[in-house]
Amino acid sequence: MARALLEQLWTQAGADVDFCQRLQFTGSDIQLPSTFAVGTLASASIAAQALAAQQLWETRGGVEQQIRVDQRHALAMFRSERYLRIDGQVPEDTWSPLTGYYPTGDGRWIQLHTNFPHHSAGVLQILDSAATREAVAAAILRWKAEELEAVLAQAGMCAAMIRTEQEWAQHPQAQAIAALPVVEIRRIGDAPVQRLPSATRPLLGIRVLDLSRVIAAPVAARTLAQHGADVLAVGAAHLPEIPLLVMDTGRGKLNTRIDLRSTPGLQQMAQLMQHADVFLQAYRPGALAQFGLDAETLAARYPGIVVVGLSAYGQQGPWSHRRGFDSLVQSASGIADTEGQAAPLSGPGKLPCQALDHATGYLAAFATMIALQRRATEGGSWQVRVSLAQTGQLLQSLPRQTLNTQDAELSAAEIAAYSEITTSGFGQMQAIRPVEHMPACQPYFFLPAMPRGTHLPKWGQGI
Repeated sequence: MARALLEQLWTQAGADVDFCQRLQFTGSDIQLPSTFAVGTLASASIAAQALAAQQLWETRGGVEQQIRVDQRHALAMFRSERYLRIDGQVPEDTWSPLTGYYPTGDGRWIQLHTNFPHHSAGVLQILDSAATREAVAAAILRWKAEELEAVLAQAGMCAAMIRTEQEWAQHPQAQAIAALPVVEIRRIGDAPVQRLPSATRPLLGIRVLDLSRVIAAPVAARTLAQHGADVLAVGAAHLPEIPLLVMDTGRGKLNTRIDLRSTPGLQQMAQLMQHADVFLQAYRPGALAQFGLDAETLAARYPGIVVVGLSAYGQQGPWSHRRGFDSLVQSASGIADTEGQAAPLSGPGKLPCQALDHATGYLAAFATMIALQRRATEGGSWQVRVSLAQTGQLLQSLPRQTLNTQDAELSAAEIAAYSEITTSGFGQMQAIRPVEHMPACQPYFFLPAMPRGTHLPKWGQGI
């Protein structure tokens, strides 16, 4: 199944499917407990970007090699944040106790996502509730699920009603993206061919601006970093972060802060853009246009740029501007309902990992490298678009399996075998190392994970 999906992804991206013969899947294909083929998605999405890195490297004079992707290692990487340790300890859990599933007054369920303080405060204000799970649950029982979902979305909060897969298929948003490929790669401007010089790593010399938080897009940028790209992660002091995820996805990156609301911040961004190859962001579609950072403006100002946009529900349709996270897309699209039914549970279930986040991140990295390959051979400015919902649609299209809750979990021995220990800005970090085995240009993180704002907003520090 993993090979079939890999070839499907390459075909959809317009790449030569014969190139897939350079990759071999190894190890056990035993999945994590789920009725969905999460392991297939993990192995194939990681393999797709590994092959794209190999293709770029061969363009730069690198040798042919047989790449291996261990399927259990791929599953561990899809849970990388779960297995991270600092100085031998589990990092502090900042997960909001209010996040989760709640029954509503009409016999349905809704999921709240309140892990950012302003989201939690906004939900409590709308519900007129005390900040306890019991009080929130009582308040939600006074609402119909779809009505509350709409009110919270209108207020910019993060929630999703639990739908069945059949209900989602009939939803206008699902129909708006139904015909879209899982990754969209399109030329958005003219620019000269930018050939890549010989190099010892696939992405050496490629500069990536990473304006993203949480998991999916940061994973994409981390993946580009592991192949040698110079990645500068850009946050801002007023934007909340989840520390555990900054640690895990910050590996291989420089880390700075820029306030785009200020004139100096916009000037700093313009200076960085003059020497950037890739601009990657995960804000809602259109959110950065006010700063002149939409794809069309960037392509006009910086010919040859690759603009990567990652959204929750897709770039078109009535929900295209709606805030969302992996678990919310699971809830809206019927995945949570199906998992709950398969368990069986009295309410919704969830995937055994943030599979939509991680897969979308790897698929974004895959598509970015395909776009860089085309820039090097055809010229042009390019746009890459992916979404959690499109990845969810892909997962739902794969053959299902019987839920098996035994002998599927990753063992401590497996986790140890797939981990590496490095010195970071947070202490001694144990984390899952890159999955793909590419002996002639093995991926690794040149830079350790560091706290936000450690570096100056400029290129070339420590590279």
